Amino acid sequence: MNSEFFEQQFFGNSIRNYLLFASILLFGLLLKRLFSRALSKLMFRMFMRIQPGTDPKVFVDLLIRPVEVLILFSVIYLSINQLDYPLQEVIFRRTTLINKVPSVYEITLLQVIDNLFLLLFIIAAFWIVLRIIDFIAYVFEYKAALTESKTDDQMVPFIKELSKIITIVLAVFVILGAVFNLNVATIIAGLGIGGIAVALAAQDTLQNLLGSFTIFADKPFVVGDLVRIDKFEGTIEKVGFRSTLLRTLDKTLVIIPNKKMVDSPLENLSLRNLRRMKFNIALKYDTSAEVMKKISVEVEKFVNDHPATSNDTLVSFDSFGDSSLNIQVLYFIEIVDYNEYMRIREDINYRIMEIVSENGAGFAFPSQTVYHEYVGDKPEKPV
Repeated sequence: MNSEFFEQQFFGNSIRNYLLFASILLFGLLLKRLFSRALSKLMFRMFMRIQPGTDPKVFVDLLIRPVEVLILFSVIYLSINQLDYPLQEVIFRRTTLINKVPSVYEITLLQVIDNLFLLLFIIAAFWIVLRIIDFIAYVFEYKAALTESKTDDQMVPFIKELSKIITIVLAVFVILGAVFNLNVATIIAGLGIGGIAVALAAQDTLQNLLGSFTIFADKPFVVGDLVRIDKFEGTIEKVGFRSTLLRTLDKTLVIIPNKKMVDSPLENLSLRNLRRMKFNIALKYDTSAEVMKKISVEVEKFVNDHPATSNDTLVSFDSFGDSSLNIQVLYFIEIVDYNEYMRIREDINYRIMEIVSENGAGFAFPSQTVYHEYVGDKPEKPV
């Protein structure tokens, strides 16, 4: 075919330009998923030494989207650069006097596109870095789950979030320097001066951040511990930069600032080795002393013989209540897990009910006896 045909101009571009534009764009859109998957698998080989045997599908699933976006931006940028018009058109012009000499400053559409795609390339590249951080955290979370210690389970999400924040801050500085041509060193120096004002404005945030470091240093609790703070009781799910997530026994999620977790009195229920139980058995007033003694002995023997309790059970006649004779029961359960603890309590309570019933006694309930007395003449008997 005659090359002059491809050099024919339409709307400022030759047929060759249009064909190259369409070919690159079509080829890239059709094969971007294949290229992104292949590139993700190639990058996975670089991280194989982190955890041998790791499923590459996890890594590919994390990276395929940002890599695909990066390839898409590259394809669009390459295809646009095959056109001459209107890339060279001036979209902004300003004339200024420098030493009484006119100086013309112009911005073409190509310059705008270059800076725009540079911004998109940087964002896509740092998106890939963030996904790599997610994968590394996933690997270490898997390793942490295999250990008995819960400290590493708590540290991995924290370091993951810290790494992401540092990466995002670095991306912002790269964008300011590369895209907007700003002096990053001057900006950083200015942050030192304005840091005092920022620190005063974000005082609570900084206190919560310092609180998170204090939690990791002192380790008053770790992820999975059952704690009680103020009126909340539940299991620690996550320790973040600003707050700690607490899952209550009602399965609601409570978000508590780290400053409060550090400053307020906190009871770590997981660190105790026993659970204390104390209650009264309220018997009717017509229960004889012999029956009460027998009930006390049998209850104490059963609780002491239970495999989940300690051998220091105390069962004694405690007091004369308003409507009952109270036998106090005090014992300790060696199981710390809450669900198992509740099952053991239930088992012991059912047996106490059986002991009371077997001895012919009954449970009292609040009651009052009312005496009626007539003042004055007695009423006449009805005829």
